[in-house]
Amino acid sequence: MIEVKAELVGSVWKITSKPGDKVAEDDVLLILESMKMEISVTAPRAGTVREIRVKETEVVKEGQVLVVLD
Repeated sequence: MIEVKAELVGSVWKITSKPGDKVAEDDVLLILESMKMEISVTAPRAGTVREIRVKETEVVKEGQVLVVLD
């Protein structure tokens, strides 16, 4: 199990994956918006999306778990 965490403070602009999706390494899981910039959050390795712990428009903190992969 791998927890994908936010690397900065921002808001969830768009979620591009859902639980059950199979993803490859570097696939985009969701996109954060911070200071008018879009930052893609990618899978650190191949796996299956187990859980998405945020919702679109939610503000996230640095280090917060966004997605859990199996």
